[in-house]
Amino acid sequence: MEWPKELLEIFEDPLFDNVRVPVAAVTTDDRMQKKIDDLRMWISANGREPQRDSKNIKEKLMSVSLETLKNMGLWI
Repeated sequence: MEWPKELLEIFEDPLFDNVRVPVAAVTTDDRMQKKIDDLRMWISANGREPQRDSKNIKEKLMSVSLETLKNMGLWI
């Protein structure tokens, strides 16, 4: 889509220099889905579930997240 010249000239006004497109807030569902996706990718890449007794802090955190999801009934 091509913008009309008049509209482009309006947005060249310095008044609009700090105008930004609003970013949608991240919801609880979005965060939950991201965690589930991250866990699935980790399990796929490592061939196992993350272990709580790992020396790797990221794996420990993912293990806790997985345990929480299982307790909530959101992970099968």
